[in-house]
Amino acid sequence: RGGPGSTGEPPRVSEPPPAVPRRPAANASVAVAAEELSENATLSYRSLVYRLNFDQPVRNAGRFPARPDVVLVVQVHDRAEHLRLLLESLRRAPGVENVLLVLSHDLWAEELNRLAARVDFCPVLQVFFPFSIQLYPREFPGHDPRDCPRDVGKAAALRLGCINAEFPDSFGHYREARFAQTKHHWWWKLHFVWERVRALREHAGPVLFLEEDHYLAPDFYHVLKRLWALRQRECPECQLVSLGTYSPVRGGFAGRADKVEVKTWKSTEHNMGMAFGRDTYQKLIECTDAFCTYDDYNWDWTLQH
Repeated sequence: RGGPGSTGEPPRVSEPPPAVPRRPAANASVAVAAEELSENATLSYRSLVYRLNFDQPVRNAGRFPARPDVVLVVQVHDRAEHLRLLLESLRRAPGVENVLLVLSHDLWAEELNRLAARVDFCPVLQVFFPFSIQLYPREFPGHDPRDCPRDVGKAAALRLGCINAEFPDSFGHYREARFAQTKHHWWWKLHFVWERVRALREHAGPVLFLEEDHYLAPDFYHVLKRLWALRQRECPECQLVSLGTYSPVRGGFAGRADKVEVKTWKSTEHNMGMAFGRDTYQKLIECTDAFCTYDDYNWDWTLQH
């Protein structure tokens, strides 16, 4: 249900998968039984995520049959209140019915799924990062119990025999899964959206990337469409556009509302509201090895590199 061409509602995804507890033997410890139950739940989540990423049910597809001309991809972790505010800002934007909203999660959580289910103003697709800490809680890319402690020195790590003792970062620290996950998720999401989402196979417009703690001005759709047309007409060599910046505008915006700044992308200025097309994605994906081996857990600093 809910596949391409279907006007039906997709399967409900707001409840966690059923976990079938195993009754422990009389002489089994409670700890062992709890661990088995946890492992069963993890395997159930992995199976559910795999199925949903394969089926790709698009909610509201029947209500908004026109092909979207803008795709908005939001990287979602665990901040439900932030996501709620972002979705409310999106609801108020004229033209939002022409947007395909893709929510890319690295956590299966009922509250987040309920928020996604309430979206009724545009088509929405939920996808799930399949290598999250939640799905691999005791092994890479999650936290392996045999991993080195973050702050242990290399000599001490070698004595401990932890599995990544040979690979501290440039500051002498060892990998922390909760930080590395954000970078892993960002790159996976980039590839999955452009290469695996069937609804976007023919998409020739921009994909706008946000995070759950961003929000949108009511005119974002209008501005993005005009900015994208300007880029194609006046600056075809420009690889991406950015709707947000951290840098203050000297003198304010008075008299500059019709101006666009052309400059080199910087992670400290332009990582909010980035939008780019398939041509830029194809250039980025050629740098996969460099992205994955660069010694920084921030996706934006790595992208700048």
